[in-house]
Amino acid sequence: MMTQQLYTTRPLDASTWSAFAELVERNNGIFGGCWCIGFHPERNAGGDHRMLKQQRVLTDRAHAALVFDQDGLAQGWCQFGSPEELSEIKHKREYLKDAPPVPAWRITCFYADRKHRGQGIAKLALEGALELIARSGGGLTEAITEVTQGRQAPGAFLFSATVELFEQFGFSRKRQVGKHAWIVSKVIDPVT
Repeated sequence: MMTQQLYTTRPLDASTWSAFAELVERNNGIFGGCWCIGFHPERNAGGDHRMLKQQRVLTDRAHAALVFDQDGLAQGWCQFGSPEELSEIKHKREYLKDAPPVPAWRITCFYADRKHRGQGIAKLALEGALELIARSGGGLTEAITEVTQGRQAPGAFLFSATVELFEQFGFSRKRQVGKHAWIVSKVIDPVT
């Protein structure tokens, strides 16, 4: 018998930092200690990634939609932010060859706790991120993500989710920048 897991989303901010930190620590720092700093400009500057991420969160320079389970534990997220906040992107050389219009927002990475994968965490996180983007004024939003239709894609390469997931939310493919990687974008209408 399966039980229905109830999830909610909340923004990553000072009030949810401890839940985010607990999720990252429970999962060994995420990808060997990334702490979801890999797309921020200081990713290669050295230093303590946990501290760098915490400073960004507490000064409103890091954004994500966190997914919480019914027990109040964070089980995943979708990171988004301005191009200045998330200046490091996948396939940057190819991206810059024919750069698209500068977006208001970028969506760069997703994470789901190992025990909660396959339960729609990425979809809920993306939905939460798009809602937060709309509440923050909306605008052109882009991601660089992977096509998985017709192929087996290793999970480790899907930290940016899938083109197919973004297409469910109305994103369109703009240009291929890697063997399976595409720039996808959509204008998000603001809500007040």
